[in-house]
Amino acid sequence: MTNSALLGTWIRRFLLEHLVAERNLALNTQKSYRDMLMKLLPYLAEKTAKSIDRLIIEDLSAQNICLFLSYLEDSGCSISTRNQRLAGIHALTRFIGEHNPEYIGLCSQIRFVPFKKTTHPEITYLDKPEMDALLAAHDKQTAQGEREYALLLFLYNSGARASEAVQLKINDIDWYAKCVRIIGKGNKERRCPLWESTLNQLQLLAGKRSTDQPVFLNRCCQPMTRSGIYTLVKRCVTRACIQAPSLQGKTVSPHVIRHTTASHLLQAGVDINTIRGWLGHVSLTTTNIYAEIDLTTKARALAACTINDDEGKKRKRWRDQPDLLEFLRNL
Repeated sequence: MTNSALLGTWIRRFLLEHLVAERNLALNTQKSYRDMLMKLLPYLAEKTAKSIDRLIIEDLSAQNICLFLSYLEDSGCSISTRNQRLAGIHALTRFIGEHNPEYIGLCSQIRFVPFKKTTHPEITYLDKPEMDALLAAHDKQTAQGEREYALLLFLYNSGARASEAVQLKINDIDWYAKCVRIIGKGNKERRCPLWESTLNQLQLLAGKRSTDQPVFLNRCCQPMTRSGIYTLVKRCVTRACIQAPSLQGKTVSPHVIRHTTASHLLQAGVDINTIRGWLGHVSLTTTNIYAEIDLTTKARALAACTINDDEGKKRKRWRDQPDLLEFLRNL
């Protein structure tokens, strides 16, 4: 058996050549593909009674993929997770087909395996009083409280993802232009303006440290991790519930603060394309989700086009107007 027939050969090329060298995908996206393969390969090995290293491309058949997807659902995976795994399989088989015409037919069959229709969960965001309560949920007299406040204020000001806050360096902050350089998914760079209060808090954190160091450190003076930021937000939400009881019914994460930033910008009248650039979205389609869920903006639009009932009552019904031309002019 040649190496070109082994599935493992193509998986290594897919992960290293395609995802990293060609697509330059974010680390978390690469991990998502890896997690999919770590579930798929043991399943195929058991199904074909082979070791994982002896699996061949033909074992990646459309029938086996359908059975694998059913297995995922039976194991408790949601439809969205099932579709995400399938998208990864489609990407892998497309890569194989593009680089080896011998397997185009097999890979085309797999790409015809359909996604399942699913409903998108409603986006959670905080209203202004809830966000104010969250920002106030820290002890200003302690160093830890100052760190919590600075991080929450930065997340709300910039709409940054937790992963973006983790990798933020002191030299990414332009103290004179009052903005910050954020490296997002796929190493795409964007700049966001910062409030004076945010700059002051970040300057306190930076102190006299070297500019190549991370901005956000934990209580052990080590760089914060994504899980550390999630824990910090959860801790502050628990305190904020005293001032804003409505938070008890919401699951608040760093990404919910990102949704909150987008929603509040939209409510303030910022155009959707500016919000797209603010959040680092590639497509306006992603940003348009906030326009769909924002009831405040919808209500304001409705109020702007409300009809005057009195005018409607004065207007004659069309059956009571004998002159057709007059009727047409009055439409």
